[in-house]
Amino acid sequence: MNLQVQHSFANQPTGTLYLVPTPIGNLDDMTFRAVKVLREVDLIAAEDTRNTQKLLNHFEIDTREISFHEHNTMERIPELVQKLQAGMNIAQASDAGMPSISDPGHELVVACIKENIPVVPLPGANAGLTGLIASGLSPQPFYFYGFLNRKPSDQIAELEAINQHQETIILYEAPHRLKKTLKNMNKVLGSNRQTVLCREITKRYEDFHRGNLAELLDWAENNRVMGEFVIIVAGNQNASTVNSTADDELLKLSMPEQVEHFINQGDKPNSAIKRVAKLHQIKKQEVYNLYHHIEREG
Repeated sequence: MNLQVQHSFANQPTGTLYLVPTPIGNLDDMTFRAVKVLREVDLIAAEDTRNTQKLLNHFEIDTREISFHEHNTMERIPELVQKLQAGMNIAQASDAGMPSISDPGHELVVACIKENIPVVPLPGANAGLTGLIASGLSPQPFYFYGFLNRKPSDQIAELEAINQHQETIILYEAPHRLKKTLKNMNKVLGSNRQTVLCREITKRYEDFHRGNLAELLDWAENNRVMGEFVIIVAGNQNASTVNSTADDELLKLSMPEQVEHFINQGDKPNSAIKRVAKLHQIKKQEVYNLYHHIEREG
């Protein structure tokens, strides 16, 4: 791959893709620059046009919107790239917070980079970092994980991997899944692990519950759980170098061999494939194709 250098604000033969963060609850967290960009671009690619329209109405922005979400990614990305190549400037905005974290923005960024279309990020609201700095747990280094898998067996496997991290960990969770997730965290990470539940950050009912996992599970089981949560977890300071050595040995194996390693430890094939994909930060389908190709040849 040839080195690619982007000069964000030089004259360009194409339009520019702007990644515009939106408030995570409090409209006052919208930046002047974000409002200016949304007013000046030719089009806004919004995760939910109805939700974004409320924001646009509040700031008296009349820029046209187009829907861009996980269900129309495949057809929408080529369309947006074509518009950018024709010279249109486009802002991509998720429902709340930074684009690309929990929406299809990443795939659009990759497509634009491939076509030498400038991608300009704007700073702004982010639930994970906002929760981290108020948690009282060590803010650096930290490890952002986001949402855990909903399937219990896969979630347990993810937590086992997370448990090897000495960094402070940032997770997201929905209210209806919080109790089950806290139960699994108690089981894998241990009931004494210091954790902070950051609820409804920047909103009227923002609160922080600080304690160990046993105390937080007790709170969740005896109270009505409402609102979106950021979970900040203290790193495992007892993570042994033995595990690091084991990880190093695992990485010496081919990906199909790594899948077999996890299957031999008791994982089901799909769970093992997901763990290997997570280990290499690649799509599950790539590992699946590799593993089953070797399996067929065998």
